[in-house]
Amino acid sequence: MKRQFPERMGTLLLAFFLLIAAGTCVYSQGQKLAPAGSASQGDSLGQLVSLLREKAKALEASTGMRLGFQSFTSAHKLAPGSIHYSDYVIVRLLFEATRDAGFWNLHWAITDQPPNSDKIWQQWKSVKRASALESTATAECDELSALCAFLVEHAGVKSVGLFWPAPNHTVAVWVVRPTAGPVVRVVVPTSQIFLEETDRFDTKKFDPWRQKTIYEYTRRDVPDSYEIPKPLFDFFLQQVDKYGGASDLTLQQLRYLREGVFLRSWTPEQAAQEALKKAQCLGVRIT
Repeated sequence: MKRQFPERMGTLLLAFFLLIAAGTCVYSQGQKLAPAGSASQGDSLGQLVSLLREKAKALEASTGMRLGFQSFTSAHKLAPGSIHYSDYVIVRLLFEATRDAGFWNLHWAITDQPPNSDKIWQQWKSVKRASALESTATAECDELSALCAFLVEHAGVKSVGLFWPAPNHTVAVWVVRPTAGPVVRVVVPTSQIFLEETDRFDTKKFDPWRQKTIYEYTRRDVPDSYEIPKPLFDFFLQQVDKYGGASDLTLQQLRYLREGVFLRSWTPEQAAQEALKKAQCLGVRIT
């Protein structure tokens, strides 16, 4: 079937079909995105972070990343060159990967765990297969925020810490210090708690200045030598390749599609139909 669609929506439609086609294949045939296997010597956290840095560098040229950065600098009236584009790319990439129903398939639930990512890593240790339709780990908002902050810091970007917009809620905050102008605090909401579909990276729904100090998350939740099961290691990198360069709108829509499948609010086939409806509403013509 030949598909024709406007260039401006190409990335969005492609990402929808990458998600749904992969998911439907797993659902109908029982196949997995990454094969079963044990962790090998090269599948360590240190190796993963090194590869993520390389992929982030390549993603700097992607349309979705460049448009996101332009929107970000415009919103904060940042002069060209006043902050490192490479830092933005790493923070945005790891936010989209580690958020609830992000492309690493983490899922939010009440766990009553401390604000660190230890339990997430413990769950990941036991993953034997990685599927497009199943969550890789379950964690609460403070755990997800700690995971994002830990990985961002490990990837070389400083000044990401935790912020409590409410006594029962946690998000991450990236403190940006431009070469000129005031300090900027960027809300990195790794869950959609108290937020709407229009709220995403750098949401203004929470005021991060309500907290006097954002302490940089420097805790080493796991060491560089921590071994990640190979199916999961491969899945993480595959997901970065598929979705890392997509637009903010695309990634947000995908996040809600994944959540619907995780919650069993709809089947993969129903999610595919929802993706088609969204594409049609956005003026995409399929012939």
